Amino acid sequence: MIIKGGRLINPYLNQDGFYDIKIEDGKIKEIAENIEIDSDEVIDATDKIVSPGLVDIHVHFREPGFTYKEDINSGSLSAAAGGYTSVIAMANTNPVIDNVEVLEEVLDIMKKQKIKVYSAAAITKEFKGEKLNNLESLKNMGAVIFTDDGIPLKNKDIIIEALKKSRDLDVVLSFHEEDPDFIKTPGYNKGEVAKSLGIDGAPAFSEDLMVARDMILAGEYGGKIDIQHISSKGAVELVRYGKKMKVDVFAEVTPHHFSLTEEAVLTHKAMAKMNPPLRTEEDRMAIIEGLKDDTIEVIATDHAPHSLEEKSAEDITKAPSGIIGLETALSLGITNLVREGHLSMSELIRKMSYNPARLVGLDAGYLDIGSDADIVIFDEKTPIVYEKYKSKSSNTPFTGMPLYGKVEYTICRGEVVYKS
Repeated sequence: MIIKGGRLINPYLNQDGFYDIKIEDGKIKEIAENIEIDSDEVIDATDKIVSPGLVDIHVHFREPGFTYKEDINSGSLSAAAGGYTSVIAMANTNPVIDNVEVLEEVLDIMKKQKIKVYSAAAITKEFKGEKLNNLESLKNMGAVIFTDDGIPLKNKDIIIEALKKSRDLDVVLSFHEEDPDFIKTPGYNKGEVAKSLGIDGAPAFSEDLMVARDMILAGEYGGKIDIQHISSKGAVELVRYGKKMKVDVFAEVTPHHFSLTEEAVLTHKAMAKMNPPLRTEEDRMAIIEGLKDDTIEVIATDHAPHSLEEKSAEDITKAPSGIIGLETALSLGITNLVREGHLSMSELIRKMSYNPARLVGLDAGYLDIGSDADIVIFDEKTPIVYEKYKSKSSNTPFTGMPLYGKVEYTICRGEVVYKS
């Protein structure tokens, strides 16, 4: 296969220019300004952007246990449609991925997908926060990060023990940072919008407290930590400070947190409910500043499928939190970050491919001679309105919203896995 005439953005080699790419046996054979056509399979990428396949370190594929919402196969198809070639699925399944037997079963399914699907494993047994799992055996089986995602860790002794293991095993601990002691109604920001709906909400300081605690502990005991789906101005400032103090910390942000505010709840109700919640415009702009100065190095979707029935609960406090995000993420980044002048296209691609792969240790997110041919080709200027999804679910406030940026091809290991 030869990809001709596209604008290649490849942060790993600091490439941003017009190059052709030749692929043989699933690998990059050549990257040059003008490659002679000697293949029957040629993709014309004129007026398109060619970049490494996107990498998402935070998705929920719901298998085992909740496959009516999503399964590994449908989640993989959704990822491919969004330009993703590598993703990490969270461990909050049923049963929880907290032992090598369950992990092995899940990995067997993941290996059969058209894209590269990796698995997280739980930090504690059954997400109860009481007993540390055997992180070493789970790592040896293939777990790439460790997290009790969705369940904040409260026990300081468990956190300290996990940090020491993280340090010794050189693995990432990924933390959901909301102290439940201060939250009466999760999923909605404690503020004027929630108040108008008769809801108490989740205050920003419940996030800030746990971010501060975990960075201080990581600074003291070592270990590498990931602050998941950062949402508050205070948390951004704390991560910025932690980096200055040489704590081994990075933060990820979702497209919905840099695109929307709590006002979206007035229109979209539970479709705009997530943990942590959408917050104020001041918080959103602080997140964008964090993206600009690399306080926030990673964009991750927190793709969280739920059924329409669940999200349509008459009492919006009873609906589950989370939205799907894989298929709209690139468009939201182009529309709300690049077109608004906050990030260059190269900076956006770096945060959606090379950075996440590098920070968690995946061999992905870059293009070089001999590397896997994991590539996305997209048109940044094409208007797009999302109406249907490859995901089993459609719980998102972005349906029907005018955006920019259309994925044309997703290629994984040299094979076209999505074509628009």
